[in-house]
Amino acid sequence: MSSEETTAADRSPDAAGGDPGSPAGRGLRRALFAAPLVIFAVIAGWMAVPLMTGDDPSRLPSALIDKPAPEFALPPLPGRDDGFAAADLGGEPALVNVFASWCVPCLAEHPLITRLAEQEAVPVYAINYKDAPGDAIAWLERHGNPFTRIGMDREGRVGIDWGVYGVPETFVVDAEGRIRFRHPGPLTPEIVEDTILPLVEELRS
Repeated sequence: MSSEETTAADRSPDAAGGDPGSPAGRGLRRALFAAPLVIFAVIAGWMAVPLMTGDDPSRLPSALIDKPAPEFALPPLPGRDDGFAAADLGGEPALVNVFASWCVPCLAEHPLITRLAEQEAVPVYAINYKDAPGDAIAWLERHGNPFTRIGMDREGRVGIDWGVYGVPETFVVDAEGRIRFRHPGPLTPEIVEDTILPLVEELRS
């Protein structure tokens, strides 16, 4: 076959998979352009379902409410000698705050936790979740350390036992070491004043 014949064959509708100017070719191009839009619409619809139904996992009630806190023993951050374990809970109501240096909302709620510590309103224990130890130490040095004790949950396994979906999360634990309340997301003045502190006072009475 001559070069002219080869070129002609390569340009034939059969070799090119259809004439781009034909109705079939135009339909193929439209389908290719539409495919990403269809995929995006499917993903967007899937993500919208929890918002429409209220099934946001971060808002699901904890299965551990009114149950004893899970058994755990977390090591301290480097250079500290406290750590945090289940044995530290009990005797009085307390908060358990799950935080990380990479968590922006954790920084937003930190002044509230600091105020609780300064006012000695309630002891606040901390689980440092999936964090680099050096980053956690630098974060506490920069923003202050209001926590009674801090345990390092480097792999996030204790967080799983507590049913943590993400950070921050805060739990209220009673004097018997039972989890009585869970707040997913950053603390706000309203949740502290209207829910957490009244609950702590009720548990003390």
